[in-house]
Amino acid sequence: MIDRSAATKYPLLLVHGMGFRDRKHYCYWGRTAKLLERHGARVFFGGQDSSGSVESNARCVKRSLLAALEETGAEKVNILAHSKGGLEARYIITRLGCADKVASLTTLATPHHGSVTVDRLMGLVPQSVIKAGCKPIDLWFALLGDKSPDTYAAICAFRTADAERFNIETPDMPGIFYQSYGFVMRSAFSDTLMWLSNLTVGYFEGANDGLLPPRAVKWTNYRGTYTGIDKRGISHFDETDFRRRRLSDRLRGKPNEIGDIPEFYLRIVKRLKKSGF
Repeated sequence: MIDRSAATKYPLLLVHGMGFRDRKHYCYWGRTAKLLERHGARVFFGGQDSSGSVESNARCVKRSLLAALEETGAEKVNILAHSKGGLEARYIITRLGCADKVASLTTLATPHHGSVTVDRLMGLVPQSVIKAGCKPIDLWFALLGDKSPDTYAAICAFRTADAERFNIETPDMPGIFYQSYGFVMRSAFSDTLMWLSNLTVGYFEGANDGLLPPRAVKWTNYRGTYTGIDKRGISHFDETDFRRRRLSDRLRGKPNEIGDIPEFYLRIVKRLKKSGF
């Protein structure tokens, strides 16, 4: 029997965060897209630059959204966006005329309110030095396929003042279902790739996922801060199934447990389907 438990009314558009691209052989979303498809979902990707500005990337996401609608014949999409990708999704909805083409927006660890840590660190170095340091990064991402890399603009989107200005200029639109999720690591050594960033953010802002604290990611219909099951917690990399393996097998039957990230996304999509999206 064919499993259609994730066959939502509208197709899914997955919008990635900063530093990675949608690649066929090493997908930003790990095993998640294939799992959703096995359960009947139609899955598409944002296809934006890994290090572009919110505005530039949003234009790429809009093209991907329109292509998904044309291919499926659907009237709208459900967007699931991670990290900075959530800002780009909000931008296309409110400022690029796509409000009537989006049924729902789910953001995961998106810096809606910016990062105090970024504020502090950028305040330690002259902006001219930061801009100069971003140039070789832009060149690297251009070599990897970015069309309009702008690392400095991307980083600035994480500043609290920029975030609050963005929120004023980019309010939620009526008729769209919004929801958001947050995550935290349980210790600095929960993820060996993020121990230093976790300690740094922890110094300025407390518990975090290696990049962002719950304060920064709470948005409309906040579904809570997830820490997983074991002592490890959930890092910013874990949130995209970066390692392609389960976080834990020790499930205890509680509703907010996350034993495996793809299964967590599957739960989200099933709820969207149940709600008529």
